[in-house]
Amino acid sequence: MHNFSAVILTYNEETNIESCLHSLSGWCPEIFIVDSGSTDQTLAICRRYTERIYNHPYTDHASQWDWALKNLPLTTEWVMPLDADHVVTEPLRKEILRVLENPQPGIDGYYAQHRYFFWGAPMRGFKPYTLCLFRRLKTRLDPSELVDFRFLVNGKTAKLRGALHEDNQKERSLDFWIDKHQRFASRIAIEEVLRTHGLIQWSLKPRLFGNPDESILWIKSRWYALPLYLRPCLYFFYRYFLRLGFLDGKVGFLYHFLQALWFRLLIDAKIMELRGRLRRGDVSLEEIRLSFQHKF
Repeated sequence: MHNFSAVILTYNEETNIESCLHSLSGWCPEIFIVDSGSTDQTLAICRRYTERIYNHPYTDHASQWDWALKNLPLTTEWVMPLDADHVVTEPLRKEILRVLENPQPGIDGYYAQHRYFFWGAPMRGFKPYTLCLFRRLKTRLDPSELVDFRFLVNGKTAKLRGALHEDNQKERSLDFWIDKHQRFASRIAIEEVLRTHGLIQWSLKPRLFGNPDESILWIKSRWYALPLYLRPCLYFFYRYFLRLGFLDGKVGFLYHFLQALWFRLLIDAKIMELRGRLRRGDVSLEEIRLSFQHKF
């Protein structure tokens, strides 16, 4: 039996969780569910696949994962972290089993290709890799992240062939997608203001040619230096033309326009609003920091 466990975070995921669990059925030795108070059929579906179901109130993704790693009765060496809208593809399944048969010494984490779907169609240019497997005792949560969550792997990492699919069925509703990203925009704006004032520091050293997480931080640090409102336009151009998003058709145009341009413009507008309030003395940095903890 392979020495790994899958951990899945859930909250009212009856439209997603079946596909996720089905992709693990028959080959994943242990499946743990960390639920944050689902009121739909999520837990009933989960019980068809596992009895290892735990409840913990949700604050944000990072703190939820931190609680899971510290409090679940995990005994396996390796952990596969998943959200309810993730699906492990067959090529990735084979790769995971292959590396677990003969783990490479010194490799403590593995990244997989990340494929995001919008309205059922795969989109180009979004988050190329995600950490899909790590040694439990060699990994912790990044405490410096307020919006994105990131696992910090102590040792070296490698990339696997095969992809992890992210296809949130709830996002078939445009209202749901917009409401979700409006909340994200507020959180991201607060985080950028706090970072640019030195109240938060990266836990990793940003490196362009580092692992996928270090590369993302390098890009973010350059992003912060670009002028507000110009950078969303540059990002949309990069995503839609240079990363060939125009090949994603009408649905792709809608997604890239909303996610790369509208969403980023909304973040910049919220940043400008926060900077104006700070300049006028209407709010302090400490009050902004506290609002992040209590507002969302």
